[in-house]
This record gives sequence, C-alpha cells and structure tokens, in this order.
Amino acid sequence: MLIKSWLTSFAVLLGLSQAAQADILVGFVTGLSGPVSSIGIPNAKGIAAGQAYVGEIGGEKVRVIQLDDGSDPTASTRNARKLAEQDKVDILIGTSGAPQTLAMATAAIEMKVPMIAVSPIAPVPSGDGGPWVVQTPQPTPLLVQGIVDHMKARGLKSVAFIGFSDAFGDLMYESLSASAKAADIKVVANERYARSDSSVTAQLLRALAARPDAIMLGGTGTPGALPVIGLSERGYKGPLYGNHGLISADFLRLAGKAANGIICPTGPVTAAEQLAAGNPIREVALAFRAAFAKANGEAPTDSFSSYSFDGWLVFVDAAKRALATGAKPGSPEFRSALREALFTTKDVVGTQGVYTFTPADRHGVDARARIMVQIEDGHYKLLP
Repeated sequence: MLIKSWLTSFAVLLGLSQAAQADILVGFVTGLSGPVSSIGIPNAKGIAAGQAYVGEIGGEKVRVIQLDDGSDPTASTRNARKLAEQDKVDILIGTSGAPQTLAMATAAIEMKVPMIAVSPIAPVPSGDGGPWVVQTPQPTPLLVQGIVDHMKARGLKSVAFIGFSDAFGDLMYESLSASAKAADIKVVANERYARSDSSVTAQLLRALAARPDAIMLGGTGTPGALPVIGLSERGYKGPLYGNHGLISADFLRLAGKAANGIICPTGPVTAAEQLAAGNPIREVALAFRAAFAKANGEAPTDSFSSYSFDGWLVFVDAAKRALATGAKPGSPEFRSALREALFTTKDVVGTQGVYTFTPADRHGVDARARIMVQIEDGHYKLLP
C-alpha cells in the first residue's frame, strides 16, 4: 500500500514537473529604476496588460520572468544572459531605452534567442541562423518623415535639432538629416545633452543663435522636458516638433503649459478614440486600454506601455505557430521555431500599427503606424 501510494505521488509530481517544463517562458527586461524608468515602468505595465489579455497559448501556460536593468546597458546584457542561460527562457522582450535595448539585442543574437525589442534600435548584425530580433516601435525615419512633411507643408526652410547624446538621439538626428535634405530643408544646428543633465542652456542658446524656422526635439520621457521648459523661459514662439517619446504623462507633468503646441509623430493608440470607426487598429487600441486597466487598476497615460503590449501580441501569434511545429517549449528547437515564426508574422494588428515581419524587415509596419498629434493642455489632438 505504501509503495502504491509512493508511486502515485511520484506520478503526480512527475506530471506537475512535465507541465511546468511545458510552460512557455518569457524573459522580460525593463528599467524600473534609473533615468529611463519613466519608460521602463510603463513597459512593465504593458506586459502586464498583455498577460491579462492573453495568458495562455495553445493550451500552454505562459510565465514571465521580469528583471530590472536599472537603465544600465551593462545590466541589460547581464540580465539577458541570465534569462537565456540560467532560466532557459524561450524568448526575450525588452528593454527601455535605445542603448539598453541595443546591448540586450546584441546578447540575444550571440546566444541565439529570439527577441522582441520594445524600444527603437539601429540595425544589428543577423548572427548565425538568420536574424533574431524584431521591434515594435515604428522605424524612426517613418516617424520623422511626418515631421518633415508637416514642415514642408508650412513652408519652413530650416530646423535646429536638440536631442539626447546617445543612440536614440543619433537615430532621430540621422533620420531628420536624411528627410530634410530630400525636402530641401536645412538642418542648422545639432545640439545634444545627456539624459542626466540638469541644464541645457548652452545648447538652447546655440540653437536659437542659428535662427531656425523650427526646432525638433530628440529627447524622451522626463529628460525630454528640459529643453521644452528652457525654450519657453526664453520666449521661443516658433514651431516646435517632438517625437513619439514625448507621449508620456511624466513629460506632460514636467513640461506643463510649455508643452502646448508641440507637434509629434506617434502611433495610432495615442488618439485611439479619434480614429475612424473602420480603422482595425482602433478596436485593438481600445481593447488594450481595457486590458491595461484590468491589469494595473488605472488607465494608460503613455505610449510606451503599448509598445510592450504589441510585443506581447506579436509573441502570442508567433508562439501559436511555433507550437504547431511540434517543438516543445524549453528546447533549442522551440527557440528556432519561434524565430522562424517571428519573421513570418503577417498582418498582426496592434495598437501602434499592423505588423508583417520578414528577414529583410524587422520593423514590420507601414504608414498606418503613424499619426500626427498636437499637444493641447495635456491632451493629444489628432491632426489631419
């Protein structure tokens, strides 16, 4: 009787162990602390919303292991390695900030783990076996083209750039330079500042001395408010263009009235209720808001959480097709199947766009992923 009872208990434990092994493991890295936490905390809330929206895939449970990189690229790399090598996750999602995400992506490629980036990054080498990383943020040139088109329509001929002195600032400036040149608009200043700086006075004075027709901002989140406040204090009344990284409650809180009038390119979710009724993104964007409220007990007030939510939707779609191959979660074969599935993603509707990834296109979105909005008293008004 004791032997039979022991065998029964062993069988139950074995079954539980096998079930646990069948769980799909997601390694999620974000900046819950440090200078990029105003992005990282919303990223984490977006993943929570994704779990509330879809928590099981093909009968398999999904478990998320979340780590804080403290807004430090070195920690981003270290966390990615821990998740892949020790926790044996099937896929990586992260992180907040372009330098941190680039560091994480480099590690993911080296370890041959598929990854969904939720911050914009420059192209990374494919590595063995093909590309491993897709991203949900719109390509910077697509967004910046909206700014240049708007400037050209207003007859503006010159623009000054004030942005971060890091990979994100580089992406924004390079995109502006290329689009402006094609539109015969001259970039007359390229001023940079660190996210941790407490003053940008010198940069502002140099930019204003160039007498630009407009100024474009290449900062995000709370540090992105610094030049906005400085320009307002100096009485700047000219056109001011932002970017999708300024769609943030923290930015609005810090910038206050100084933010009024800023025109930003961003994703459709920012003005979901203002989209046409037949727009497929509208339905998903409104569903995201409901899932976010369910998971976090509050309404979303940023755009960063929607990028990680879209990352979850892309992951869910890919995981369904990877499971259909017969590969088991936790195995190298499943990682490879997930990679293959990511790069054959087709018409997955998210909050920021409609995603179709290929080995030649890690962004996966088209012009439907961009709208133009203007900040008015803490709200984002959809522009024609």
